[in-house]
Amino acid sequence: MLIGEHRHNLDPKKRLSIPSKFRKELGEGAVLTRGLDNCLFLFPLQSWNEQAEKWKNLSIVQQNARAISRHFLSGATEVDFDSLGRILIPEHLKSYAGLKKIVVVAGVLNRLEIWDDERWTAYKSNLEKNSDSIAEKLGDLGII
Repeated sequence: MLIGEHRHNLDPKKRLSIPSKFRKELGEGAVLTRGLDNCLFLFPLQSWNEQAEKWKNLSIVQQNARAISRHFLSGATEVDFDSLGRILIPEHLKSYAGLKKIVVVAGVLNRLEIWDDERWTAYKSNLEKNSDSIAEKLGDLGII
C-alpha cells in the first residue's frame, strides 16, 4: 500500500527521486500519466494494468468515456528507476502538472501522486478546511 508524503527537488534534467519505501512497492517499473487536479499519477505496473482494463471496457460511443481514456492513456509513459532511484518526467507531463523545483510525492493506496509543492499546499489546505463536509457527503452514500 502506498501512503505518506515526501518532498523532493526536481533536478534541471527533469529527474525526480522516488523515496525508497515507495520504490519497493512500485517494483521494477511503473507508468506515469496525467492525473486529476493537475497532478501526475505514478502507478505500479500491476495497478496500471488493472486500471487500463477498466478504461478498455468503457464505451467508445460515449464522449466522456473517450475523453477520460485520452486523458490518462495518450500521455502515459513507462518509467524505469536509475541507479539513484530517480525517474525522468517528460516535458509534457511536467508542464501539465506545473512542476517547478520542489515536488511532493504522495502515496494514495494504489498509486503515487506527484504535485508541484505550491499546488499541493493550496489543495491540501482547501481539503483540510472541507474534510468534515466531504466525509459527511460520502457517509450519506455509505462510503465512509
